Amino acid sequence: MDPNSVLSQFGDNAPLMLSVLVFLATGTLAFAVMIGVRAREAVRRRAVRVGLSESAGGRRSLRYSGLKAAQKLVDYTTRHYSAGDSSDVKILRRRLMAAGIYDPHGAAYFFLARTLLAVSLAVGVFLGMPLLGFGGKTSFWLFVMCGGLLGYLVPGLYLDRRVKQRRQEHQSGFPDFMDLLVVCADAGLSMEAALDRVGRELGDSYPSLSANIHMANLEIRAGRTMTEALEHLGDRLGLEEARSFATLIQQSDELGSSIGDALRVYSDDMRHKRLSRAEEKAYSLPARLSVPMMVCIFPVLFIVILCPVIVRLATGNW
Repeated sequence: MDPNSVLSQFGDNAPLMLSVLVFLATGTLAFAVMIGVRAREAVRRRAVRVGLSESAGGRRSLRYSGLKAAQKLVDYTTRHYSAGDSSDVKILRRRLMAAGIYDPHGAAYFFLARTLLAVSLAVGVFLGMPLLGFGGKTSFWLFVMCGGLLGYLVPGLYLDRRVKQRRQEHQSGFPDFMDLLVVCADAGLSMEAALDRVGRELGDSYPSLSANIHMANLEIRAGRTMTEALEHLGDRLGLEEARSFATLIQQSDELGSSIGDALRVYSDDMRHKRLSRAEEKAYSLPARLSVPMMVCIFPVLFIVILCPVIVRLATGNW
């Protein structure tokens, strides 16, 4: 069929129809080229992604094997050294809980850290002392033993320091905890709701105390009685005030007395105790400052006072 005869059938619209056909053909060609380019780019991206995953496979497998070996070591230590019910292990678990370490493998981590630090420091001293010229002396093995002993004691010292810091935080925040409980009790909240509310309010000021209160709430929700949850709270906090608080709630519940009145009296007692501790620290401050004054200030005063006399004695000018 002749194209001119086809175009002649459209009459005056022949140029317009020709333009439309050319536009459709060009658009179809461009669309096909775009689809081909996008398909090729997608294939290239998939190839790059597969290459990266294959190249990272060795590192991932090495890391996985290392983590697996470490996990086996931790499980072995937990099974043979920290899973017993001896008095030492129980004391260690209590110290870990007081330090805020609730991991079931915490005792195993403690034993491993103590062993690794002892061996590492002993080996470090063994290799470093000859560089300082102490290789052939009799004190060489004494330093090696001291390094191993220091590495053995460092985890325990760190744990004691952490327990002390958290206990100070608990001791400072417990009177505020009691005051907020009194406010919640006066507002008509139950003991469970008051603990939940107070725990959320103390989160910014005393995070450790707030975490322990939240654990007590979880124990109550799990089915423990209020008395048992508060006793466990006192054991975790390591405060005699918290244990007395658990006893107070138990006696108030058994005798049927008002918990709000008991909380108010106990809160006043806590505030007086905190004030007494602050006054005790203030009264002990002069005695603590006497040693720095004797060491740092008095020798300077003696030198300033006696220096002219010494100069005159040395020069003979009276």
